[in-house]
Amino acid sequence: MAKVNSLKITAITNIPAVTLALAWPYLAIITAHFIWGINYMVAKVTLQEIPPMSLAFLRFCLALILLLPFLLTEKRDSRLQLQDLPQLFVVGALLVTFNISFFYLGLMRTTTINAATLTMTIPALSVLLGWSILREKVYLINLLGIFTGLLGAVIIIGVPEVILGAQQLSLPAMIGNIMIVFSSLAWVAGATVSKGLLKKYSALTVTATIFTVGAITFLAPAVIEYLQDPLWPSRVTHIGIFGLLFIAFASSVSAYFLFEWGVAKLGIIKADLFQYIEPLVAAYFGIVLLHEHPTPLFLIGAVLVAVGVFWSTAGRPEHRHHKSHRI
Repeated sequence: MAKVNSLKITAITNIPAVTLALAWPYLAIITAHFIWGINYMVAKVTLQEIPPMSLAFLRFCLALILLLPFLLTEKRDSRLQLQDLPQLFVVGALLVTFNISFFYLGLMRTTTINAATLTMTIPALSVLLGWSILREKVYLINLLGIFTGLLGAVIIIGVPEVILGAQQLSLPAMIGNIMIVFSSLAWVAGATVSKGLLKKYSALTVTATIFTVGAITFLAPAVIEYLQDPLWPSRVTHIGIFGLLFIAFASSVSAYFLFEWGVAKLGIIKADLFQYIEPLVAAYFGIVLLHEHPTPLFLIGAVLVAVGVFWSTAGRPEHRHHKSHRI
């Protein structure tokens, strides 16, 4: 009897440890999305002190330095083959150079809540590209989701306000919204081109390579920004320094590892359930700290985008894993 009671006590004491082990992957996924959600506000504030191309150059240089130790200790062979370098450069240019350039330039002109919501269209755009260009099979619900999501994006961009002659939307804000969409399109194109590379190389190897491409391609624009305004570094406060460190270390690297580890433990289907945390976090900080005010049309567009993303990826889990190297 004493032995039976001992077994019961051992089983009971092991329950918290087992529960905690099961909870860690969920916590990792949630934390990654929370970091990416905060990143919109942090980038918006940091861009007020650091020019966009300079911020991008510094970000990817710092992130690359942090990634190198992990890359050097990776068990899988990370050596790149010469014939893959042109494709890797194209992927880096799309996923980093064009994506981040459009994102930063757009974020300087529009709100964080607009940027976060429009970025959500990436899975729908990915399905659309796969169907229209790669001839991938889609279902009717996917096509309905694509239409719904893009309709929501059109509303957020401000097309109805322009048609109705409303004065609430400024031209710079509309241009910023369009740039965010271009940023998403660049990301989708890069993610599509990188599919073959990810079968050949590890995600860490591809990430480090495209970060290198980003650092190289942003060098010249950063130098131009410095020549145009050599005094900008002297105007950077502790806020700008914190923003740069957060974007480089937390958003580019820490969230990447957290998300990849969580997906490896849970699978992309379960991880996908938490994707809506990111725009909600961005909206919260945008409204509370940046005093942004969502309009009724924005709320309608946001709902359409969310529904569209859900429908467009229904039954298509291969189009859901898009955040591993994102903003």
